[in-house]
Amino acid sequence: MAASGRPAEPIPRFDRRFFASDRIASRIGDGELGGKASGLVRARTALAVLRPVPDIEVGIPRMAVIATDVHARFVERNGLAELAASDAPDDAKAHAFLAADLPVEILGDLHALVDEVRSPLAVRSSSLLEDALHHPLAGVYATKMTPNEAHEPGERFARLVEAVKLVYASTCFRSPRRYLRAIGADPASERMAVIVQEVVGRRFADRYYPHVSGVARSWNFYPGSGSAPEDGVVSLALGLGKTIVDGGVAWTYSPLRPAAPPPFASNAARAKNTQTRFWAVNMGPVPHDPIRETEHLIQAELPVADLDGSLHFVASTWDPRSDRLQPGVGAVGSRLLDFAPLLVHQELRLNQVIRELLRVCEDDWGEAVEIELAAVLDHRPAPHARVGLLQVRPMAAASEHVHLDDADLAHPDALLASRSSMGNGVEEGIADVVYCVPDRFDARATRDIAAEVEQIDAELEAARRPYLLIGFGRWGSSDPWLGIPVRWDQIAGARVVVEAMLPHMNVEPSQGAHFFHNVASLGVKYLTVPHDAHPGIDWDWLAGCTEQRSTPHLRHVRLDDPLRVTVDGRTGRAVALHG
Repeated sequence: MAASGRPAEPIPRFDRRFFASDRIASRIGDGELGGKASGLVRARTALAVLRPVPDIEVGIPRMAVIATDVHARFVERNGLAELAASDAPDDAKAHAFLAADLPVEILGDLHALVDEVRSPLAVRSSSLLEDALHHPLAGVYATKMTPNEAHEPGERFARLVEAVKLVYASTCFRSPRRYLRAIGADPASERMAVIVQEVVGRRFADRYYPHVSGVARSWNFYPGSGSAPEDGVVSLALGLGKTIVDGGVAWTYSPLRPAAPPPFASNAARAKNTQTRFWAVNMGPVPHDPIRETEHLIQAELPVADLDGSLHFVASTWDPRSDRLQPGVGAVGSRLLDFAPLLVHQELRLNQVIRELLRVCEDDWGEAVEIELAAVLDHRPAPHARVGLLQVRPMAAASEHVHLDDADLAHPDALLASRSSMGNGVEEGIADVVYCVPDRFDARATRDIAAEVEQIDAELEAARRPYLLIGFGRWGSSDPWLGIPVRWDQIAGARVVVEAMLPHMNVEPSQGAHFFHNVASLGVKYLTVPHDAHPGIDWDWLAGCTEQRSTPHLRHVRLDDPLRVTVDGRTGRAVALHG
């Protein structure tokens, strides 16, 4: 079944004629396509009614889908079911899967695939349960890029096979198993399809990457001043989309107001809070490490992209001496990734394309959607862009009617209040709070804090005690200087998660992150409290609560009377009241 219950359109079996056709998908195997692949096949209908935008081509990158029956045969023939269901370490499972043999009947198709395509390939999961249970499983399973440009076909084939096996292995890793249990699914019932898809991008020396990657939502959980949730939200980044989905620094804006001034008090603040590093496929030699997802990826600094000549449409230039900011890269100065040539001056109408994609996909799905895309941009001989739609998935927006106003946030029994919250409804019965102690917090120790949280979470989850979690900066960020780099499964027992801010760590919520999306799908209430919020967090009240445990950076307290947490999904207001 495809997303939202519509049967997936049939796609042809893989053969070499596929590459000479105008088809975007073919099938290896006879099983199902899984959620991601079904969503892209379905998106062909939406793209057919997309209003054209001058000088911009929009399409779905060509893909071959290895169907779910191949995964089932692989596990059965290699006797991997017992290991997959065990508590063995992820590395041990990965090595065992890599040592196993893929079904011989698909090897010819994989050989033909690397013979015909000589550009980088993305090997991505397409989970059957993602489709059947209407959950995103975003970033839960492995994705691996392979350069696919070695002179010897055998080497290209070997790297592709390793990538497919790693995706299969990731179905039984610890994180997805905890996720599936959290949504009431049996991990043993999972079946995995695999998408092998051309990477959207261009080669620059030993780096291959798109000029722009983006994640766009037709519903904004954190609308800013003058915006409504239904206005949507977009995050853009230079290079591969890993920057966005891992919770790194990206440029976030409302698609209805792309030229609105960013929330920075000065150009210096803008320079400090915009993207400075980007991800690319590494086309050069790398140490062989097949169980590492990032084996063939490289992270480079912004001056490298400037030398590549890839900043024309995405950067502005800042002269700190005159404090002058000019769109583009025609002047001498520091480059800032604010996408002004696209969003303010519309040298290419990329934002119009994004709005059109959100419109047609939301109309076709009948609900709010999230899309992922990548674009290659040319400015010579004339501006032109090629946009690839990489994923479409539905997202849960507020439905239950809950109303809070500012007077509710000022309640005398408020432990904390927020005007920027995600989720909707009421959460009761939470008698445990785990929080970062402000006086103990050190941004250099965020990895240690993640480990401390994981240990307390495991104990509370084993005792079946849901809890409220408070930390500083972004939860789940891949950048430890932006917040606490937990995986979602390290806080799986939390029912309410709070991002508190400090003057030196005052970042925007990372709406495009996979971590963020999975928390949303699990119904977890997610609150943001700026450091200067009034009211904010009652730290003094927490300090007086009964302590269950203390670590170098955290306190775990237990309350005599459970909290009542209310989130108004329409306005973003939220309040947690103690008895």
